[in-house]
Amino acid sequence: MSERTERDKHADTIIKNHIVWSMGAGLIPVPVLDFFAVSGIQLDMIRQLCKLYDQDFKESQGKAIITSLTGSGLARMGAKAMIKFIPGIGSVIGGVTMAVLSGASSYALGEVFKKHFDTGGTFLDFDPERLKKMYDEKFEKGKKVAEQIKKENDKIRETAKQAEESRTSGEAVERIKELAELMREGLISEEEYKAMKKKLIGS
Repeated sequence: MSERTERDKHADTIIKNHIVWSMGAGLIPVPVLDFFAVSGIQLDMIRQLCKLYDQDFKESQGKAIITSLTGSGLARMGAKAMIKFIPGIGSVIGGVTMAVLSGASSYALGEVFKKHFDTGGTFLDFDPERLKKMYDEKFEKGKKVAEQIKKENDKIRETAKQAEESRTSGEAVERIKELAELMREGLISEEEYKAMKKKLIGS
């Protein structure tokens, strides 16, 4: 495998990891906090990409680039974030929406930096104004990427939940069998057996 292909794969991994972390930060129920959290995650992503492409990273410039590029995206996110203030369902619906938009923003930012570095650009000559159109296009694609990641993660969680429920159910059946044997041997009464069986089924 060529050095460039290996580096591209590493860059994709960095970007995907930060999409996932951004989506987690997007679930924070307080809008201002999730903005800060996502920005911090995106700054770390840029730092890691700079290291991968042997670029000198400057935090102040990185923050300025994030603010400049993600401005319109954050505005859209901000409008969605207001949903979080709706009592009851707001934090759930707003959080899910913010998670996807936060992931999309990180995807777009990461892809723009990757493309810029791949084509010989440096951190110092990164021009947010020139690359804004590319960011906006990647942001739209990023929403689909984030939705797919969310579906995959939901499926993994559901599978894990089902496996745990199946394991717990199996353990309960075995325990009930043991209690039945103890009752047959006269070591516990029928009332005690029924009480413990009920407790196991309830748990």
